[in-house]
Amino acid sequence: MKNTSGLRTAYVSILLLGIVSLMGDIVYEGSRGLIPDYLRFLGATAFIVGFVSGLGEFLGYAMRLASGFLADATRAYWFFMFLGYGLIASIPLLGLSNCWEVAALLVLLERLGKACRSPSRDTILAIVSEGVGTGKAFGIHEFLDQVGAVVGPLIVSGLMFYSSNNYKLTLSFLSIPFMILFIALTSTYWKIRFQVVVESKKTPIKSKVLGIPFYIYTLAVMLNTIGLIPASLILYRASVILQPEQQQWMVPLIYLLIQGVDAPAALLSGYLYDKLGIRILMLPFIISIFPPIFTMLNADLTTLVISSIFFEAILGVQESTYRAAVTRFAPTSSRGTAYGIFNAAYGVGFIVSGGIYGLIMDLQIPLVVTFFFAISTQALALVALLHAHRSLSGVEQVK
Repeated sequence: MKNTSGLRTAYVSILLLGIVSLMGDIVYEGSRGLIPDYLRFLGATAFIVGFVSGLGEFLGYAMRLASGFLADATRAYWFFMFLGYGLIASIPLLGLSNCWEVAALLVLLERLGKACRSPSRDTILAIVSEGVGTGKAFGIHEFLDQVGAVVGPLIVSGLMFYSSNNYKLTLSFLSIPFMILFIALTSTYWKIRFQVVVESKKTPIKSKVLGIPFYIYTLAVMLNTIGLIPASLILYRASVILQPEQQQWMVPLIYLLIQGVDAPAALLSGYLYDKLGIRILMLPFIISIFPPIFTMLNADLTTLVISSIFFEAILGVQESTYRAAVTRFAPTSSRGTAYGIFNAAYGVGFIVSGGIYGLIMDLQIPLVVTFFFAISTQALALVALLHAHRSLSGVEQVK
């Protein structure tokens, strides 16, 4: 009976954290398919759009190193959660901006908010899910996260359609789900705050440092991300194709259609991870070669949707199982730092990927170069992944 009660409490905690992420995704994922077009509407060039997008992703991941370290040092996990989710207010404020410079700053500010909240959120999720299975817990969380990622683009696409592509009205409307988000976050804090108990700062952790296997695994994920074309460039290609027909409302709709792949991929990979371990990550590493190839073809909307489906399947695994695997390499007392380092490397992968594939796209470099780059980076990523797996077996496991 006690065990059943503990499991029920764990699932309730996972559900509450998932609902918070769901509401957050309605706001910021809802805007992601629209932001490249909106910046262009405000006068930004293609280079600026690509640079802001890449810089935003880099900052959003790289700054997690600092926020993760500070969260571990202060144990102020909830403070960083509230700060990070609060900065999502930057998205509705985009509707008030009249120049691309201000809009770009707001986009970057939202990404910094994600950097603040993510290590603390992942640490809290890992703690409250003990006894459930981290793969399952992160999979459930990512599933709920993706429900918001589907509803958000649907709302934005519908508003753009019925308002005749009124960017400002559409973005300003997102202040409503943002207010609901903050109410949900406050409620979650009051319900589960006493469950988030970590080792004392005074506890000696000499034998629980982040070892070489953790860094090898992080390198594998970074190489995998470098070889994977970012979603912003896929959507940019779609935006260019739709621009002459003034059908920009379809870009977030395309984003909506492909988001449905992310959630089941997260759940399935989380379940398989709990059964098979990190070896299951070989599959997303291998299929990561397809999105850049399909995107760099003389693409129409069909090939771009195919590219996006592959991308979102991989992203679903990245944001659930890749994250869950970190718990095998890091002790509880250092997981905030571990997630910070892991996500910083992930961000480096995004900015390198965006720069290289953006250059290939601008210079119209032959497809064979894209194929070679994608294959070689994923091959190196696989080698590092297998090495991390072998190294882990010789290291004392941590809880």
